[in-house]
Amino acid sequence: MSKKILLNKETSCCGSCSSILSTESAPETITDAASLNNERAKPLEHSNSTTTQLRILQMDCPTEEALIRKKFQQSLQVVDLRFNLLQRSLTVVHQKDALADIIKAIHELGFDAEIMNDETGTENISTPKFSWWPLLFAGILAIASEVVNWLGLSNWLSATFAILAVVISGVGTYKKGWLAIRGGNLNINALMSVAVTGAFIIGQWPEAAMVMVLFSISELLEAKSLDRARNAITGLLKLTPETVNVQQTNGEWLKIPAKLVTLANIVRVSPGERIGLDGEILSGSSSIDQAPITGESLPIDKTIGDKVFAGTINQAGSFEYKVTATARNTTVARIIHAVEQAQGAKAPTQRFVDKFAQIYTPVVFFISLAVALIAPLFYQGSWHEWIYKALVLLVIACPCALVISTPVTIVSGLAAAARKGILIKGGVYLEQGRNINWLALDKTGTITYGKPKQTNFIAVNSKITSEINTKKSDSVRALAASLAARSDHPVSQAIAQQAQTDNITLQAVTKFKALIGTGIQGNINDQTYCLGNQRLLKTLNTQDEYLEAQIKTLEQQGKTVVVLIDNNQVLALFAVADTIKENSRSAISQLHNIGVKTIMLTGDNQFTAQAIAQQAGIDQAKGEQLPDDKLAVIKALSTQGKVAMVGDGINDAPALAQADIGFAMGAMGTDTAIETADVALMDDDLAKIASFIKLSKATHQLLIQNITFALGIKVIFFALTLMGSSTMWMAVFADVGTSLLVVANGLRLLKK
Repeated sequence: MSKKILLNKETSCCGSCSSILSTESAPETITDAASLNNERAKPLEHSNSTTTQLRILQMDCPTEEALIRKKFQQSLQVVDLRFNLLQRSLTVVHQKDALADIIKAIHELGFDAEIMNDETGTENISTPKFSWWPLLFAGILAIASEVVNWLGLSNWLSATFAILAVVISGVGTYKKGWLAIRGGNLNINALMSVAVTGAFIIGQWPEAAMVMVLFSISELLEAKSLDRARNAITGLLKLTPETVNVQQTNGEWLKIPAKLVTLANIVRVSPGERIGLDGEILSGSSSIDQAPITGESLPIDKTIGDKVFAGTINQAGSFEYKVTATARNTTVARIIHAVEQAQGAKAPTQRFVDKFAQIYTPVVFFISLAVALIAPLFYQGSWHEWIYKALVLLVIACPCALVISTPVTIVSGLAAAARKGILIKGGVYLEQGRNINWLALDKTGTITYGKPKQTNFIAVNSKITSEINTKKSDSVRALAASLAARSDHPVSQAIAQQAQTDNITLQAVTKFKALIGTGIQGNINDQTYCLGNQRLLKTLNTQDEYLEAQIKTLEQQGKTVVVLIDNNQVLALFAVADTIKENSRSAISQLHNIGVKTIMLTGDNQFTAQAIAQQAGIDQAKGEQLPDDKLAVIKALSTQGKVAMVGDGINDAPALAQADIGFAMGAMGTDTAIETADVALMDDDLAKIASFIKLSKATHQLLIQNITFALGIKVIFFALTLMGSSTMWMAVFADVGTSLLVVANGLRLLKK
């Protein structure tokens, strides 16, 4: 699916005021960025195919994935298979009439396949319920076999205990192992089945039983450990209440399930209650804790017309809101869906490990076979001794610890980011983040608030008509604000808004009209006044060095200068600027501290670009940048390393698509941003980019630790086995311990 982003003209509050009357924006266009970012495209369905998502509760390891892939490898009915082991889901692109055959084939592998829908999509995916009593009994039998053997009692009694222990605990393993061997796939179940059978053949009854029991316990413990990572994202569902208080047609209020609420229904929220659905406040006001979605530490004040989001927490007030999104389309639901999709897209390290495991397992199997045969056949070695060593190698060869370490670590990183209000669309971006060398930033809405504000007022002439007011400065501001209030241009509105904030009373304006290319004009108390850009000064035919110096100084600070004149003289200067956000400077400083260089790209003039960049501490700034210019800058920077681009997720589509990672600011409640951005920051906190890069570095460190540890343990036990210093049950303990340790290490990211 190609990545499409709406492209709008960037709103500028600086430059010439000749456009002070114009509020018409550029026409919207759509840019297809698929050609710039092919990695983000999904496989396309054929015209006669469809997609079905299946939940397979028994599938949580690459072993099961390999079996299913092998089953459908030659099937003409299946177009594509996409696995998400941590969510135990399989997305199948298949011929429209083939679903029944596909489910039947999965059942033949010993798996139960359930079609996923809104009811089964994200809930109830923990490890299937399992009774510990049979496994406990099997363990007692295995210990009994060991005790009988150690006491030198009857061999047949030891064998009986061992066989019973294996039957109770290992039937499932043998079944999966047989299916794997029959399909030509040497997975862990096949290796374990061969190892236990070989131990029986050479008379190692107690050890065979103990290996199978320990392996079954390890499988269960590993599955339980994975549940924590698996449910890290879906736990967000618990943030939303199951029922909401909805107004009925007769005016009464009734608690009904949130999933039954439709668009435009009216919902009432009480103090301290969690909000169940996205909506817009119709009456009342309150402060709302949005931390579950944005990670913000402080509540946000909300009133009529403001948006509210499912999963956030109402504080002291009570209000009513109109539902704008159904339960499955709320912002939190889209976050969950996006991260679940990200889990299914394998990160580079995970793809490498999976390919390595495909080669590693059969290689170790044949090494074990060589160990069993070469010494006895050519060097008079003991068959019993070398076959036993080969069986130990089969046990330690299990690649599960190696393979499972990467998805657990990646998903933990995705979950940790989501809790901070950072939505990462795939493990590939989580891994790439640590390599970012340059961050390109849009100005409006990213570095600045995107809302012009009056920053300066200078009264130029004090000879003000006495009938207006005795307070000279307020008189002048009242004149300007009265004219500005009649215009809807952002610069004019900034002057009017500041006057309102300062409680300045506006005057009645008559004969209001636009002055093309210069500004606006109107009469106040029968006196004509004009408000606009510097072209108005030409109408006075006067030169004032002081005035020109003031204007130049303000412009060099990146501010828009507006003049107020009457028929004879300049009365005042106003400066308007888009002010930077309070945390922009600290966010840029954090990026510099971790080695990321910054550049601001804006459509505003170069004076404004330089001024804003200097205030924020940005390394470079380029003004008067059209979308194609920004694209060219990103391409040029890409020769110096990895480049990321941050904007609002809608503007600057070519540059965002060209960048290695595209960040969207303030994505909460924005469909476009969540769908198109590689990384969406759910609020406007630029500092979260530094947090993302730090999380990426931590993820990479844990991946390297897990892979090194898993391979290191196997190398050590290979050596110990060949020296005759390890046993089968020691190998199982080592494999189980390694799996649990790498899972626990990966889960540490949840605390980041």
